[in-house]
Amino acid sequence: MTASIAILAKAPVVGFAKTRLIPAIGAHAAAVLQERLTEQTVATASEADIGAVTLWCTPDLSHRSFHALVAGFGVRLARQPGGDLGARMLAAFAGPTLVIGTDCPALTSQHLRAAADALRQADVVLIPATDGGYVLIGARKAYPNLFAGIAWGTDTVLAETRQRVAALGLKASELAPLWDVDTEADLTRMERELPALAL
Repeated sequence: MTASIAILAKAPVVGFAKTRLIPAIGAHAAAVLQERLTEQTVATASEADIGAVTLWCTPDLSHRSFHALVAGFGVRLARQPGGDLGARMLAAFAGPTLVIGTDCPALTSQHLRAAADALRQADVVLIPATDGGYVLIGARKAYPNLFAGIAWGTDTVLAETRQRVAALGLKASELAPLWDVDTEADLTRMERELPALAL
């Protein structure tokens, strides 16, 4: 199935990006990491070749790295709207769409193709994160109630989303969980398994 890919990305600005890692690695290194992870994610999405790729940027579209990704990969840029994470993800849906962030370097183009394929039979597709959230959510269309009132940033996001899918009478497909980079231990794992991204 053809599906657009929406990537939610923070600008790699010192003090703004990867703030949970700043105490461990410093604000400058955290910004560098954000830039590398965003480029990796855009490259993966482009390689999947399943539909248009849009980089949903915050706080705005002005950062030079965003424009470099347009030049290098032909992605579109859009500004993330205000509101919580749910509102920002919902805004990215236009027909069959996969929404991802930039924190999961383990995500491959094969995962994206498999997620798009899952939407042939399911209304919603999820790739869980090992921390209780998810690294990808896809749907055939926008379902506003799927994203409203979720306790974002907690280890109950996946469980709440499963409950919401069931309450809405939607059919969901889940792929195997992946890890993302939020903690110092995650960073150590990334540097071990994906040395090209190491700081």
